[in-house]
Amino acid sequence: MEANCLRRVILLLLIGWTFCAEETEFYSSTDHMMELLVIERSLIQSLRDFIAAQKQCIDRFNSVVEACENASGDFPEDLEKHISNPFTAYKLVRRLRLEWNMVEQVTKTCSSYIEDFLTNVSLVSQRLPSEKDMDGVALGLVRLQEIYRQLQIITVDVSGQVNVTPLDPDESFRVAMVALQNNKFQYALLWLQETFRQLEDGIPALVTRREVLTYLGPLAFQMGNLPLALELTQQLQELDPSCMQTMVHLAYYRTLRESIRCGSQTQTPSLPSDAPVDILTLIKPASETSYESLCRGEGIKMTPRRQRTLQCRYSTGRGNPRLIYAPIKEEQEWDHPLIIRYHDLVSEREIETIKHLSRSKLDRAKMSDHVTGERFSAETRVAKSAWLADEDNPVISRLTQRMADLTGLDMEAAEMLQVANYGIGGQYEPHFDYKLNNDTDYTTRGGRIATILIYMSDVEVGGSTVFPDIGAALRPYKGSAVLWYNLLQNGEEDARTLHAACPVFVGNKWVANKWVRAHGQEFRRRCSLSQMD
Repeated sequence: MEANCLRRVILLLLIGWTFCAEETEFYSSTDHMMELLVIERSLIQSLRDFIAAQKQCIDRFNSVVEACENASGDFPEDLEKHISNPFTAYKLVRRLRLEWNMVEQVTKTCSSYIEDFLTNVSLVSQRLPSEKDMDGVALGLVRLQEIYRQLQIITVDVSGQVNVTPLDPDESFRVAMVALQNNKFQYALLWLQETFRQLEDGIPALVTRREVLTYLGPLAFQMGNLPLALELTQQLQELDPSCMQTMVHLAYYRTLRESIRCGSQTQTPSLPSDAPVDILTLIKPASETSYESLCRGEGIKMTPRRQRTLQCRYSTGRGNPRLIYAPIKEEQEWDHPLIIRYHDLVSEREIETIKHLSRSKLDRAKMSDHVTGERFSAETRVAKSAWLADEDNPVISRLTQRMADLTGLDMEAAEMLQVANYGIGGQYEPHFDYKLNNDTDYTTRGGRIATILIYMSDVEVGGSTVFPDIGAALRPYKGSAVLWYNLLQNGEEDARTLHAACPVFVGNKWVANKWVRAHGQEFRRRCSLSQMD
C-alpha cells in the first residue's frame, strides 16, 4: 500500500510538472482543458487508494479491540484478587505490551497514509483551475449563446450524437452572476430563471430561492417587464417579509404601475410598459456587427454570379520545380480581395508533430495596448499560442519551404510559425494583421504583407474565419491553409482584410499562422502605380 501511495505521488508530481511554475490558466486552451480530465481521474484514484488504506487501518484497530476484549473478559470486582493470579498478570502485561504496541504501529502507518494524501492534494491543488478559469468558462458559455443565439449549450459525444448539457441550479446561478458582472443582462436573467425553475422543481442546491429572487426582480424590471418584476418581488417578500430593500422595490413597482395605468404626468417615454414584455426571446443587440452575423452564417455576400467566376486548379506555384510533380490543390475562396485556400497543404503526421512541439510552449495569447504597447490578456482573444522556429524541427522548415514555393514569397523576413489553440468559446474579435502596435521590426522588415492561416483541426460547430467588411466566412478544414494579402500592391493597407475568429461552439480548434513581412518581396509581388491596387 505504501508503494502504491508513493507511485501516486510521483504520478501527480509528473502531471503537475507538465504545467509552468506560474499560475496556470486552463479555459483559454481546449487542449489544456483536456489535461484536467487526466488530473481529475488521478485524484479520484488517489482518493480511492487513501480510502482503501484507511479501511485497512480501521479493520486492524477493530481486530485489536476484539482481541483485547476477549482476552480481558468482564471487568473484575476484586482487582487485588484478580491481579494476584500470576497467569492473569502475565497475560495482562503481555497484552498491553504487544497488542497496544501494534496499535501504535498501525497509527503511525495510517498517519503516513494521511500525510502522503495531503501532500498529493497540496501539490495538485496548485495546478487546479482557479476562480478565473471557472468564470472564464462561464463567460464562454454566455458568449456562445450571444453570438449563436442559442438558449442551450450542446455537446457532441464520441459517436457524433448531439446532446443538450444541463447545468444544476448552483452552476446556472454562477453563470448568471458572471453574465451580470459583464453586463449581459438578458442572459443573466435567462440563467436566473433556469435556476429558479430547477429550485421550484425540488432539485437540491446550495443557492436558495431568496438569493435568486433578489436578482430576478430588478433584472426583469431592467429588461422592461414590470408585471414580472412585481410578481417576483412579491414572492421575495413572502419569503423574507422583513427585508427593507424588497419593500422599497415593491412599493416603487406598485406606484409605477398605478402611474402608468392612470396616465399620470409623471410617466416618461423611458418608463417600462405595464403590458408583459417577452424577455425569453433572445434579442439582437443594437451594437451587433456583421461579425456576429457572419459567425452564424448570415450576411454572406458571395452571390451565385460571383461564385461562378471563382476557380479551382492544381497549382505548381508558377512552375516551381518542387511542385511540378506534386501540385497543390488551390481554390479561390473570394475574389475581391483575393483569398485562396490550399487543400491538403499539411499532412496528418505533420499536424501532430506541430501540436506536440507547441504543447509545452502554449501560453495565453495577448493583445497590445495601442498607446504603451504593453501586452495584456483580454476576452476579445481567448486562446493560447506558441512560436516555432524552422530550427525547432525539420517539419517546420519543410512547411516554411512549401509555403514559399506556393506563394512565391521570400520567407527570410517572415515571422516564426505561430501555433494557436482556442479555448472554451475561444475567439479573436475583428482585427487587422498588417501592423502591430509598437512593432520594433517594422522599420527593418516592413509590415505583414501576407497572412497564411493553416487549419490543423476540423471544428464541428463555429470557429469560422470571417471578414466583416466584405461579408466572407471561411470554414476550418483540417490540413488546408488560406492566403490573403494585407497590403495592396501599391503598399497601402487593405482595410478589407479586417477579420475575426468566431467562437468555437463545439470542437477543438488548432491553427497555425505564418505572417510574411514586406521587405524582400519587391520583385516577388511587384508594386502597382494605381491607387486602387
